[in-house]
Amino acid sequence: MTKTFGIIAIKGGVGKTTTVVNLGAVIAKDFNKKVLIVDGNFSAPNLGLHIGAVNPRHTLHDVLSGKLPITQAVYEHELGFDYLPSCLIHKKIDVYKLKQKLQEVKDNYDVVLIDSSPNLNHEMLSAMVASDELLVVTTPDFPTLSATMNAIRVAKKRKTPISGLIMNKVRNMRYELSVDDVQDATNTPVLALLHDDHKVLEALSETMPYSIHSPKRNAAVEYKKLAAALIGDNFKDTRFKSKIRKLFGSKGRTDVNRDLYRDNIR
Repeated sequence: MTKTFGIIAIKGGVGKTTTVVNLGAVIAKDFNKKVLIVDGNFSAPNLGLHIGAVNPRHTLHDVLSGKLPITQAVYEHELGFDYLPSCLIHKKIDVYKLKQKLQEVKDNYDVVLIDSSPNLNHEMLSAMVASDELLVVTTPDFPTLSATMNAIRVAKKRKTPISGLIMNKVRNMRYELSVDDVQDATNTPVLALLHDDHKVLEALSETMPYSIHSPKRNAAVEYKKLAAALIGDNFKDTRFKSKIRKLFGSKGRTDVNRDLYRDNIR
């Protein structure tokens, strides 16, 4: 059955769109699944800029306004996933409409990923309503943690299950919040720990998903581990340092959390 994930954050700049694009690319390319990524950020749509779709002819705006069937606004990307771009929508949208439209194509895919607005408004609620599960992107600092806790409270009120958190832009500095800090504050498991990497910006400049641009970098491998868990699959990290960790039986907190998530959906 198709599973729809909403990727949310009540704060801009945490890497929400980057996460959607990279998970979509990895699930399609590395796990051979049919994937649709959706730009549900109506007031500041930029998912297309991450993948080289600068000026699409048809967008989600046309679909929600009733001008076109959704199939005419879905495009196939050369990397193997489909995408539904958006453009600036000035008027308020019925929060149930995105879900209704996605139902028309949902069965064509194994996974649908929705990039939501970073604002707590009808756009985010639209993504929540259309999703089966939510992933919340955060960074290891107090202001973002506060916004993350707010996002979790809203999601629980909407009764949309939260699969877990994605901690992005981690630099391993003493002043940063740890995985335990974030989990204790939110009562939500951290499923991925993505280290800050200048290659992310380099990939963006080339309108290419980072996980495809630099597939062996730490954060790219972490995307693959997360993607595998979300679809109930396994990813084998063949890098030397990973083999050493396994030799000594070392397993990180996020690895344990992903195993628990995978076990629960099997």
